[in-house]
Parts: sequence; C-alpha cells; structure tokens
Amino acid sequence: MEAALVNPRRQIGRLIATENAAHRLASLLAQRGVTPEEASPRDLDRLLGSDAVHQGVALETEQLPPLGLDEVKPDGILLVLDQVTDPQNVGAALRSAAAFGASGLVLTERHSPPLSGVLAKAASGALDIVPVILIKNLAQSLSELGERGYLRVGLAEEANEALEDAPLTRPLALVLGAEGKGLRQLTREHCDLLCRISTQSALASLNVSNAAAVALHWASLKTKG
Repeated sequence: MEAALVNPRRQIGRLIATENAAHRLASLLAQRGVTPEEASPRDLDRLLGSDAVHQGVALETEQLPPLGLDEVKPDGILLVLDQVTDPQNVGAALRSAAAFGASGLVLTERHSPPLSGVLAKAASGALDIVPVILIKNLAQSLSELGERGYLRVGLAEEANEALEDAPLTRPLALVLGAEGKGLRQLTREHCDLLCRISTQSALASLNVSNAAAVALHWASLKTKG
C-alpha cells in the first residue's frame, strides 16, 4: 500500500482504512491529499473476504497506464518474460526486479496474467516500483532493443555458456521463458547470447521466478559501473 501511495502514476480512488492504519499512513495520505473512509477490521473482512490479508487498509484504483520501451531508462537491466502465465511467478519475478534495481519488466499483452490480484500480492508492492511494459510482439521488441544497443541474453538450461562467465554489459535484457516450454524458437533467434544458470545437479533446476532472481543478481554484480 505504501508503494502505491508513493507512486505518482498511481491514481488513488476510494481508500478505506482502520483508525490504526490511517494513523500509520498519515504522512503519505497527507502528501497525496487523500482522506480515508474509516472502517473496522470486521468491515474490511466483509468487503475483501475473511482470507484476505489487508493490514487494515483497502484501496480502489485503476491499473497503472502501460509504458512503452522508449520510456524506460536506456542504461539499465530489463527483465523480459516470454509467455510466462503464472501470476505467482510473474509477481515474484517483479519483486526480484525491484530488489535488484531493474529498469523494467517486459511482458507480452497475450499469454501474460492480469496485473492485479494474485500477481499484485506476490509482487508485494513492486508493481508500483518497477515499470511494466506490455508489448504485442516479443520478437519485434527484442529487435528494437537490439537496435538500441541492448545485449539480449536468453536463459536456457541446455546452453553451453554459464551466465556467471558471460561478458554482460548494459543496457541488458534478460529473457526468460515459461517453465516446461522455455524460450520459443523465434525468441531465441533474437537473443545475442544463450546462457544457463549453473546448479549442482539436475534436481536443482529452478523455476522461472527463482531463475529471474539469480540472473538479476549476477547481472547487477557483473555490470556495475
């Protein structure tokens, strides 16, 4: 909730809060000029469902307006997901992107989960920290990134080169595919490098959100100015 209130791109609608939550968020609410509707914890349980973890506050808001590739900073690290449809994985990947200072997350408009609900919960506020770019055609977008000087690195288990040994430079696009399917062939053809994440055994294979966290960690270490 704090991330949403801090984000100037987030339009604030109706905000409902308990007395304690309103007190905790008072300075942020004052900065945004928002007056919360007071409610009891039981009122919020009825509104959101008894299983919801609301911490005493609920916000009605529209989805953030989409950004274009040309609106992200040109010297950073982009995380690109190729038809990853699981909202938990996308949300966790977005959280890792925020933790490692990625400049954006690129998703296809189709074959990606809605930017709300389960995904937003898994992202733990990262939706308001990391810009999300929705694109129509991934191959075309990777071509555009290449023209802008991005090093495009695809992650594939069978790749010969280990990510930790690869000569990574910024601007950088880390491209990950869905579990099971991996990167599509056309996506691979638009990458400059294919790399694997080294693990100790076949049993240590990583799901896409874990792989994203490891890849972002290596990228941030190897490309520091």
